[in-house]
Amino acid sequence: MRLLLSAAVLFLLTTGAHADIRVVAPGFVYNSALKELAADFTKQTGTKVEVVEAGMNVIVGQIKTATPAADVIALPADLMNTLYLDGGIVAGTYTPLGRDELGLAVKKGAPKPDISSIDKLAAVLKSAGAVEVNDPKGGTMQAVIIDGILKRPEFAGVHVVPVAKGEGAGALARGEGDMAIQLVPEILNKPPIDLVAPLPVELGGHMDAILAVSSRSTDQKNAMAFIKFLASPQARAAWIAKGMKPF
Repeated sequence: MRLLLSAAVLFLLTTGAHADIRVVAPGFVYNSALKELAADFTKQTGTKVEVVEAGMNVIVGQIKTATPAADVIALPADLMNTLYLDGGIVAGTYTPLGRDELGLAVKKGAPKPDISSIDKLAAVLKSAGAVEVNDPKGGTMQAVIIDGILKRPEFAGVHVVPVAKGEGAGALARGEGDMAIQLVPEILNKPPIDLVAPLPVELGGHMDAILAVSSRSTDQKNAMAFIKFLASPQARAAWIAKGMKPF
């Protein structure tokens, strides 16, 4: 029933139906059950929710000028803090949502090695013919975090392959390389590959998602209601199933 509802909502959105609130989120939140939960919220409240994926820099750069204006925005903590100081969000609506961790992916059915420590992870990566990653030249936060981890001395000798187009996990799903490092939700949504495990926590490979009501929202009441729904106990199972760890 949820899948049918989600499909119906997406159909209405793509055919120009009016949405009561507009939600703009970067990929790491968009891929972590946001669309499914938006459909559930619509089912429970009748409030239509349009969910739009956008780059983090686009969200920050256009929050004050984009048309139509966003009602709810999602960003990593540091960028949301900047937006808060710049007056881009409504005071008191800053809501921590959850954490997406970087994980190691292998091809479907391949052995899942032990990567529970940095030394074990380093040994596994060095055994791979090629480890696919997002290209740090693209400037995305995820790519920069991965690049910083792999430049640690423990990982010297790993054959890292930056992907010119798309993501590391996407390249692995296409049959390129042997392993990939990517945020867990972006591994789980690709059937041709499997998640081994999140990277060791000591590496700091994660991104924290924050929600807030845009200062340009035309429906702050429903926008805040949606944020509360996303951060509620009833939404936890959906986030966890897609790889996010709710706060």
